[in-house]
Amino acid sequence: MKRNPVAWAALVVSTAALVSSSGALRRMPAAPNVPAEGQKTAQALSQAFEAVADFVRPSVVQVTVTKKAARVPNLRNFPFPGPNGRPNPNAPNNPKDLEELLKRFFGPDGMVEPQQFGRQSHGTGSGFVYDNRGHILTNNHVVEGAEKITVTFHDGIEAAATVVGTDSKSDVAVIKVDVTNYPALPRGDSSKLKVGDLVMAVGSPFELSQSVTTGIISATERNDVQINEFESFIQTDASINPGNSGGPLVNMNGEVIGVNSAIVTGGRGNDGIGFAIPIDMASGVADQLVKDGKVRRARIGVQMAPLTPVLARQLGLDPTTKGILVSEVKEGSPADKAGLKQGDVIVGFAGDKITSMPSFRLKVATSPLGKGYEIEYFRDGKRQTATITPAPYEDVVFDMEKQRGSKDGGESQDGQPKSTAIGEFGLEVQPLTADLAKSLGLPAGATGLLVSEVKDNSPAEAEGIKEGDLITKVVKDRKIQPLKTVKEFQDLASKSNELSFYVQTGKDPGRFVTLAKAKK
Repeated sequence: MKRNPVAWAALVVSTAALVSSSGALRRMPAAPNVPAEGQKTAQALSQAFEAVADFVRPSVVQVTVTKKAARVPNLRNFPFPGPNGRPNPNAPNNPKDLEELLKRFFGPDGMVEPQQFGRQSHGTGSGFVYDNRGHILTNNHVVEGAEKITVTFHDGIEAAATVVGTDSKSDVAVIKVDVTNYPALPRGDSSKLKVGDLVMAVGSPFELSQSVTTGIISATERNDVQINEFESFIQTDASINPGNSGGPLVNMNGEVIGVNSAIVTGGRGNDGIGFAIPIDMASGVADQLVKDGKVRRARIGVQMAPLTPVLARQLGLDPTTKGILVSEVKEGSPADKAGLKQGDVIVGFAGDKITSMPSFRLKVATSPLGKGYEIEYFRDGKRQTATITPAPYEDVVFDMEKQRGSKDGGESQDGQPKSTAIGEFGLEVQPLTADLAKSLGLPAGATGLLVSEVKDNSPAEAEGIKEGDLITKVVKDRKIQPLKTVKEFQDLASKSNELSFYVQTGKDPGRFVTLAKAKK
């Protein structure tokens, strides 16, 4: 009888499997043995996390807030106008009618959210016991606009809280309860944090109270995230989600080293990038809020610009020099009294190196008032020092800032000066007349050249120069000098392949840009 080779192959495989299952073949271990030393290390780390969590949780609270949302809009006027823009008599005039209308167009899920129509809305954040007097530290955005605040401790005890003080510029807030028998978290030193340090975040993500996540310090001094006006965030990959805001980020000693504040995410959840306010910064704000109910910051009276390698070279410095460029000094300010001038390059303050505008601004702002500090800077290529005493922030205001809230003037006038092309840099300029300055809402006496046209695909367009921008200063002969005439600008452009100048858009603070001639 002829045998099917496929059938014989199947029989062989089946037999082998049977023999293997009966133990005739050598067994492979289910998993390699974990070395004893490795198990010991893992257990020690696990026990350390357990100990920190047990120590921290009694000091961490859930913060529940109730807010009053906006009242129902006048639905007879908007967004359902009648013919010729007149009110529509058939427009819905209450949430229920609008809900029915939305269902007709968008199906059963076209629902109206209650908070859209003046009902109370609720939110949840976190916080932690700050001292033995009932103060709780949290984020400003957690309690901002709250009508009612309830704090829930780890054992379920609830207490009503009142706001002691808030600071939106740093996103720090202090609230207070009458309960004082819960331990305050000890504070660590956030200035000593190192990338790679183990940390733990505790809070109430998605209202899940007393949740603990772990991770490491991913970065420090993140001061260009542009979340808060004053920021120098700790970045961590410890999972931080909505509801964690205001909760502590702690080290492996159980010391709070940051206040969890924000996340970077493509949705609502965590993508491994969380930010915490350093405790050194947060406690400095909190202590002022507890003492005075407000925060006082300092200022020295300089407008700043980033120092690029090109600008450094044009000012006679090593292109690798790190610092910030002084673009303007307010008359009578602490900087003016200390002898600082436009064009100086600040490289040190109070013994610390200055490498960026945000770090310098934060360093000055948080300096105690009434005290002198050494400031280090370059002028004409030479390193110099001076003593400067910062003034209260509100006492040092630039004219441009005073103008910011005013309305623009009337329409621009006919018969404006002729525009002039500036070499191969891709822009045209014209003198700034009094009428033009008024129409743009610029301060009386403003001088400079107005950008009247920007060529497509030009160096000027690439650097974000726009029509209506005002050029007020240029870098010339290793100094920053005021720009007064078109001819002066033309001459400078014709003699150089790079052109550095200070440009302003409307009432906003300006910036230095460097244009390079287009390659032919």
